[in-house]
Amino acid sequence: MMKIAVIGATGKAGNLIVKEAKERGHEVTAFVRDASKFNEVDVQAVQKDVLDLSADDVKAFDAVVNAISMPPGQEEGHVTAGRKLIEIFKNAPETRLIVVGGAGSLFVDEAQTTALIDTPDFPDLYKPTASNQGQNLKDLKASEGLKWTFVSPAAFFDAEGKRTGSYQAAGEVMTVNAAGDSYISYPDYAIAIVDEIEQAKHINQRFSVVGEKA
Repeated sequence: MMKIAVIGATGKAGNLIVKEAKERGHEVTAFVRDASKFNEVDVQAVQKDVLDLSADDVKAFDAVVNAISMPPGQEEGHVTAGRKLIEIFKNAPETRLIVVGGAGSLFVDEAQTTALIDTPDFPDLYKPTASNQGQNLKDLKASEGLKWTFVSPAAFFDAEGKRTGSYQAAGEVMTVNAAGDSYISYPDYAIAIVDEIEQAKHINQRFSVVGEKA
């Protein structure tokens, strides 16, 4: 059993990660802005904004997942919160920081010269989130003194998708499934996050995940 905390546990991804970790028998804590909105059984809720967290808040955990999502107009919060967490985790070097990242920073070519966000068809609607999540990744790659992992979903991150129970891990380049699609469901993504917490295969790295559509 591991001690795992999830920041942003009331969000769709965060909540599924909480459930996945709990079902595997881990001790799970949720850091939430409003504890009244969180009612997961057997999960302790700590009401605290990410910007108010300290190293003492995270030292007790084996891993802490940053699953915060930012509403339209506040996307720069991914960078602000990300930089705050980098500073915190430098003072909690044994606790791993696992970041729910985006697909926009994945490369679309093997030479890794063009990111998905820079391709002509990338929707303008998602550019603020993608660019700020991409900056968070750059900040992590430039950081020292902490253990982090940034997990990019596939381009189509399906909030309504079903759990198949499997996924494929890939690297910095966007990959596709058997149908030729860059796809992952939220439940299968949650599996990948908890697997990474348990197995620690990508310390101080970004990896990506792709899955089949159920």
